[in-house]
Amino acid sequence: MASCSSSSSGGGSSSSPSSSASGYLFGLVWLGAAAYASYFFLEQAYRIRLQAIDEFGPVIHEFDPYFNYRATEYLYEHGAKKFLTWFDYKVWYPLGRPVGSTIYPGMQFTAVFLKNHIVGDRMSLNDVCCYMPAWFGALASLLIGLLAYECSLPQNSNMTLFGVLVDAMKGRYTDDKTAASRSSGGSAGRRIFGLSSPAVECGVFACGIMAVVPAHIMRSVGGGYDNESVAVSAMSLTYLLWIRSLRSGDDKSWIYGLLGGVAYFYMVAAWGGYVFVLNLVGVHALALVLVGRFGRKVYLSYSLFYAVGTALAVQVPVVGWAPLKSIEQLGPCVVFLGYQVLYLCEVIRKKRRLSRADAWKLRIRVGLIAAIAGIVLVMLFVPSGYFGPISSRVRGLFVKHTKTGNPLVDSVAEHQPASSQAYFQYLHHLCTLAPIGFLIVVFQFGDGPSFLLVYGVTAYFFSHKMVRLILLTGPIASALGGIAVGRIFAWAIGQLWGGGDEGETAGEGGGGKKVPKATPADEKGGKADGKKSKKSKKGGGGGGGGSSSSSGDTFAGLTAVKDGFVKASNSQEGIITKRTLALISLGFMYVFGLRFKDYCWRLSKGLSNPTIILKGQLRNGETVYVDDYREAYWWIRDHTPEDSRIMAWWDYGYQITAISNRTTIADGNTWNHEHIGLLGKILTGPVDESYEIARHMADYILVWGGGGGDDLAKSPHLARIANSVYRDHCPEDPTCRAFGMMDRYGTPSPMMKESLLYNLHGHQIKSGVEADPTKFVEVYRSKYGKVRVYKILGVSMESKNWVADPVNRLCDVPGSWYCPGQYPPALQAVLNTRTDFAQLEDFNKKGSDEEYQKQYFENLNDPEKAKRKAMKEHVKTQRKASEVQAPPEGGAQGGEMAGVAGSDAPEGGAVNKPSQEEVDKVYNRWEDTEETTTMWKIVSAGSIDSLEYLLEQNPLMAYVRSKDGRGPMWWAFEHRNQDIVKILMKHGVSHKDKDKFGKTPVDLLDGGN
Repeated sequence: MASCSSSSSGGGSSSSPSSSASGYLFGLVWLGAAAYASYFFLEQAYRIRLQAIDEFGPVIHEFDPYFNYRATEYLYEHGAKKFLTWFDYKVWYPLGRPVGSTIYPGMQFTAVFLKNHIVGDRMSLNDVCCYMPAWFGALASLLIGLLAYECSLPQNSNMTLFGVLVDAMKGRYTDDKTAASRSSGGSAGRRIFGLSSPAVECGVFACGIMAVVPAHIMRSVGGGYDNESVAVSAMSLTYLLWIRSLRSGDDKSWIYGLLGGVAYFYMVAAWGGYVFVLNLVGVHALALVLVGRFGRKVYLSYSLFYAVGTALAVQVPVVGWAPLKSIEQLGPCVVFLGYQVLYLCEVIRKKRRLSRADAWKLRIRVGLIAAIAGIVLVMLFVPSGYFGPISSRVRGLFVKHTKTGNPLVDSVAEHQPASSQAYFQYLHHLCTLAPIGFLIVVFQFGDGPSFLLVYGVTAYFFSHKMVRLILLTGPIASALGGIAVGRIFAWAIGQLWGGGDEGETAGEGGGGKKVPKATPADEKGGKADGKKSKKSKKGGGGGGGGSSSSSGDTFAGLTAVKDGFVKASNSQEGIITKRTLALISLGFMYVFGLRFKDYCWRLSKGLSNPTIILKGQLRNGETVYVDDYREAYWWIRDHTPEDSRIMAWWDYGYQITAISNRTTIADGNTWNHEHIGLLGKILTGPVDESYEIARHMADYILVWGGGGGDDLAKSPHLARIANSVYRDHCPEDPTCRAFGMMDRYGTPSPMMKESLLYNLHGHQIKSGVEADPTKFVEVYRSKYGKVRVYKILGVSMESKNWVADPVNRLCDVPGSWYCPGQYPPALQAVLNTRTDFAQLEDFNKKGSDEEYQKQYFENLNDPEKAKRKAMKEHVKTQRKASEVQAPPEGGAQGGEMAGVAGSDAPEGGAVNKPSQEEVDKVYNRWEDTEETTTMWKIVSAGSIDSLEYLLEQNPLMAYVRSKDGRGPMWWAFEHRNQDIVKILMKHGVSHKDKDKFGKTPVDLLDGGN
């Protein structure tokens, strides 16, 4: 589009009045189109995020947003001072949580500011919180558009990566003014009404892509009042200001580094992902040094960014001194110190006018001294425990395992690695466009654009390790995709509008005609062309790849090929070809743009559904809204005493506290691994043992049912977390393989079947499952059975009153607001058996947990082997118990089927070898029973582990036969499963007996039925 605007930029003094008028008119049209497109895209960004609000109303979504809203409400009602010293005793009972010092408060302060000073009484606080993600989603889209514009400016993108690397190896450096001067010749872009093309096109399209890309929408839908919904905007603003501080030709641009530090402070206050932002800028600053782009501006920009940003970041209570103590944040600090050393060397070099060789000697000497001093300081600080360990989530990004060693972290689905399908789901056509934009930046290179290369590689690496971090790919994929589409679009329009007979290629100019030299008014540096030309020659001009003689010699062959291509493209045939390609390009862009837009709108509808309200269909086709969860929380609020304590898995703690206004045992903050381990022990332990603990901690137990991701589906993770703290929960089995389903049909293992959670989950729903009526009473069941609430009988009021007494809280100093609670004395015996969970990298821990971690990873690497071993160990344990508990005359084995029914087998000695009389009774009774159905499912599925485990407990199950006279041996031959045949023969089952039709199991090999 730059080809038709020479008159509007003031560069063409010889142009005719009609040409000037045409250029001015084109400039107006171009500017109007860009403005309208930007408005349209921002409106789309807002509307696409309101689908949930339009359908369900202003409802808070998910789990974490409920805590965020409750905290915002507290801040709004009590003010900042009380908020920052808020110790909440309604959560993490009986310990409580110091919310003020453990929350990233940026979003809460933003919401209260908007409520008090912007919207006022026009909106409720709830509505402000519901609409904020949509507002900030549009803001982030605008910021990414500005970022793409900045990275596409001619003065910022007039080099190539290869040219810069060659210059770095030869010791040449192109200063900002020289680099900026290259854009004045017209080969890198145009200026229209002070705006640059194709930079504007790149910015507009990047804004449009960011507006609807699912990787951004996934955390910014209306009602999704979570930290990321605000943090993406803060992150984008930080990146924009950092890149702006590196703009070529602007001697004062480093001031934006300071502003970037302020934006980074807001990012720190908003989300824990600030660590990624800090490290990304630090890596980019290091990369600039490695490619020879270190200079005064880069030094000032990064030094101000880091110094101001860190000074402000440590003011956030939850962060404190982490930027200077946490290993995962010390990298940028090392880069900052390295910058000071490098700049000191530069000052000395210039003052002494050292040669290149002497300058390197100086850098090496000073660098060694600084490194030795740093090592000494580290050695002094390490013994004192100054440095904190790498967090388990960060560790999961680097270890070769797909797990971190922390079962609590491993239990979260979004911490798992991303698949190629996930990338396509959340990025769609950007999977193709972003790499094209990446290549364009390689050849349209500069200090600022180089950030996109670093960001792209880093974001892909980390998102590949953890699917949640695909969120981080949204901004960079949108920026790179916008650059690709913007440059192609600008080139295509330039060919069609201006003809292209005098034009450059898209890679050079992004537009049509060769552009005359701009006037000094168009130059940011404000210097005359002659002076710049001299400086260019003097400096060697490296980065551009073709401006300097040395780089020109290096790429002489490529330059000749390029010149030939340009000459051919400017011929009559070349112009026709380019116009044809331009039309085809625009057609493809239109078609794929529509597909991308439609895809994003469809997917956003699914992403917008609040998990707290479900939409479904009845068998008659009627659409219904399943609001079981909120109705259950409302019931608790309206029908339980205000001091009631609700026990539930930590996932639901935020919702229970926010909606029911009742005390919970744990929530999504997950700050105390040992406390969650105790909760897991209660829920997955035997009923009697769990009851004796629960009665001291809670009044009610809430269970999620109804299939899908309910509590029973999550329960193996609960058991694993419990075992990481209470090692006797699953002895010699770190991954608790003995707890879970034995097959795909939902047959529970004995350990699961004995658990409190299984009995509450299946109470009066599953055959033979009923909660002990002397301990638990079901007081509420939701309409569609998604939630059940049980009252705990025999609650220990002594323990409850003890915890409620302020005297029993442990204040850090007398009269302080920081006063954690304690467990009641009645639980000390249980607590004494726990082992504090030690993270792998916590080198401040004196003890070692290597054996546990070793077994944990071994079991993860071979889960089937671990499962077999765990089940055998569990059987041995039950055998020992049954030997002690069994009646003298056989007790539970007196029944005809003994352990065939399964429920009481482990406690009654059914694992002993049955007598021949017992075998004959079972083998000669032909009936279709639950036992025959279970065995048929296991054999037909080929589940060897489940079969071995079942026969270990109940050997008589090998002899069950259905109504047609067939049993496990027939089914094994029918499915040609030799391994199962061998197992059954080992248990004494014959393969020569006949069924109702006179067929033996062997006959079924020939296809007999």
